[in-house]
Amino acid sequence: MPTIEVDFDVFKALTARRPTEEVSENEVLRQLLHLPRRSPPTARSDAPAPDDWVTKGVRLPAGTELRATHKGQTHLARVAAGALVLEGKRFDSPSAAAMSITGHPVNGWTFWECRPPGQGRWLRMKALRRRSAEGESSAP
Repeated sequence: MPTIEVDFDVFKALTARRPTEEVSENEVLRQLLHLPRRSPPTARSDAPAPDDWVTKGVRLPAGTELRATHKGQTHLARVAAGALVLEGKRFDSPSAAAMSITGHPVNGWTFWECRPPGQGRWLRMKALRRRSAEGESSAP
């Protein structure tokens, strides 16, 4: 997914225009640019799609974005082809991907935040794992 850099004032103005946490900055920009609203994602079944990533009982749909900040730098990854993809490399666990950034063992479930397709809110991966353990739907 393409990214753009904005200064703090622009980010603050975008954030102030979000009526709720569920409304993304992208949706605010679409409204300001008079672009049509994107249709909400269709209802999904509990069965994972072929490109979804399932790890430790947690299913993340293909297209889910992941982000983490380490030493002041933000790292972005994405769920694609049944794995976490970071800088073109596939990882089967969030911890392995986190370790490729930090250079030492780290708990990937606390290191990464994720944002499923069509959602505006970032969630800690740890929260998804907790939901899965409690028997709730593992897809965010």
